[in-house]
Amino acid sequence: MVGGFEVGAVPFNPDGWGPPDATVTPTTTSTLPLNVPFAPFSRSEKLGRIADFTRNLNQGQGGAGGRKNAASDSVFDFTADDSFPSAADNDSSFRLVDGKPPPRPKFGPKWRFNQHNRPQLPQRRDEEVEAKKREAEKERARRDRHYNQNRSNQNQPRREAAVFKSSVEIQPEWNMLDQIPFSTFTKLSFSVPEPEDLILCGGLEFYDKSFDRITPKAERRLERFKNRNFFKVTTTDDPVIRRLANEDKATVFATDNILATLMCATRSVYSWDIVVQRVGNKLFFDKRDGSQLDLLSVHETSQEPLPEAKDDINSAYSLSVEAAYINQNFSQQVLFRDGNKVAFDEPNPFANEGEEVASVAYKYRRWKLDDDMHLVARCEVQSVVEVNKQRSFLTLNALNEFDPKYSGVDWRQKLETQRGAVLATELKNNANKLAKWTAQALLASADMMKLGYVSRVHPRDHFNHVILAVVGYKPKDFASQINLNTSNMWGIVKSIVDLCMKLNEGKYVLVKDPSKPQVRIYEVPADAFENDYVEEPLPEEEQAQPPEENAENAEANGVTNDVEDKEIDVQA
Repeated sequence: MVGGFEVGAVPFNPDGWGPPDATVTPTTTSTLPLNVPFAPFSRSEKLGRIADFTRNLNQGQGGAGGRKNAASDSVFDFTADDSFPSAADNDSSFRLVDGKPPPRPKFGPKWRFNQHNRPQLPQRRDEEVEAKKREAEKERARRDRHYNQNRSNQNQPRREAAVFKSSVEIQPEWNMLDQIPFSTFTKLSFSVPEPEDLILCGGLEFYDKSFDRITPKAERRLERFKNRNFFKVTTTDDPVIRRLANEDKATVFATDNILATLMCATRSVYSWDIVVQRVGNKLFFDKRDGSQLDLLSVHETSQEPLPEAKDDINSAYSLSVEAAYINQNFSQQVLFRDGNKVAFDEPNPFANEGEEVASVAYKYRRWKLDDDMHLVARCEVQSVVEVNKQRSFLTLNALNEFDPKYSGVDWRQKLETQRGAVLATELKNNANKLAKWTAQALLASADMMKLGYVSRVHPRDHFNHVILAVVGYKPKDFASQINLNTSNMWGIVKSIVDLCMKLNEGKYVLVKDPSKPQVRIYEVPADAFENDYVEEPLPEEEQAQPPEENAENAEANGVTNDVEDKEIDVQA
């Protein structure tokens, strides 16, 4: 007796641990029933009841003998004695007091595949969204990998056969001297001191600041300037450069367009070529008549392929002509045409007396490459602004939108609210063109570079355009934004100059490989390219006519394509 309570005798099991066999009759006088199933001593431990696998699982689903164990997620037929009150039956009225939240089921990456490697449906909505994102990323990576393989492997079918054609036909008698991979260009670095201005020619009109307030909702029609002549004269045909060469002002001569092509070579995809002439101890970098350098590439670094047919308005060639036409007309429309000009030391060296020419100033500048070598280049600026009697020089260029489905960004919807996204898309699709414009602005020491956003009135009408916005950038800040390193730019130029100065006197050509990121140097005959004709951007016999409804309008605005010797007037 313990405190008035009879504990009873504890039976002894001589055969081992645990209670004696059920057939043994306890010696105690207690009235405890036999075969008592195990009952949990703590309700927080969901141990369940003893399972009886001898009974049919389909029976007693609603009773205590056939319930589903919540803890193990397995269906068992528990205790054979249904009359015994189950402690688990009272779970619905029981609440834990420990305050700990019930354990949440863990979802790992194993739901995607079962034992037969077949995809299974996700268990949660957020996992389904994540799964779709992962599949989209895999598909995008696959396309990128396929595209890069096409670009790097010449045996694979390439993105666009016409685009990857060499800019100049390699003749069998040409002797290839060297080939330089772009990977070596990225490691180069060279610093040059500030240049000095030797001669300034031409005249500039003032920039109209009202164009800075243009928005897609207040767009302006792009005008045509067929009476103004634009000159694309190569280095050796420039009378000022000839004079400076005769005066031994430098040993290397080029134009800003040619230098920018070399400086931004690593960003180029399309093929290009530059003629190099070694005359005595002097080096001249030239372009061929009708060279692709006179036009502007469009979607050069984009992954979206352009149509193959050359006569398609969205082919690479047609877009280059259209972009050159837009760029020239834009650079003249954003000016005050009141006759007020800023004149320089000499008039335009390429214009005849009384001829109306575009607003442009030529800066002949000299850089010191080393103690015995100087470089002279002709640089261009298109406009000037005057603030507090201080003049600032501007370069004017235009980006063009031809069809939003190629870029994926509609300028009319995004320019006002997401201008950064529009610029980022252009930097992705036209990395080389924007880098060359920035390099030319840096070479000319322009104070500001203006970028115009010009779009077609209708995606299928490549004759009529509107100006949607004009944005200004400081060239150094913009170069930093697009990761354009001036030391690397000059390092590329210096390495090519050093390489060419080791060659014998004669004529050579630098050709960007159409399918590989590299430049090849060929030795060519002295009379090479001299008999080449000037290729018109759109020959008259092949010129596409405007749509019938716009024919009169186009004729009234003077859609022409006049190309003369040393003078190219690109019009759509």
